[in-house]
Amino acid sequence: MAYDPGAIDATLAAAVGDEPALIAELREAFLDGVRRGLDGLERARNGDEWRSAAARLKGLAASFGAIRLMAIANEAADCEPQDMNMLRRLRRAVERL
Repeated sequence: MAYDPGAIDATLAAAVGDEPALIAELREAFLDGVRRGLDGLERARNGDEWRSAAARLKGLAASFGAIRLMAIANEAADCEPQDMNMLRRLRRAVERL
């Protein structure tokens, strides 16, 4: 799967136009939400909590055009809670944003 580092900024620019300060602010809000989503996965204690956190992260990623993160979060929903390999993959995807 290709990774497009400009996809998030392009999505934001399409939504708000050529407003660099607003794009930066929205991008930071997105990243904060992604970090909270990842934290929710890390704190999940059962399958329902894990799947719910994965779905929230997937939806957030989809809303901002973060296709790679969306795909990995989709995979995460099918994993066991606290799957360390999946958490590592998600952390790497978040770092690349």
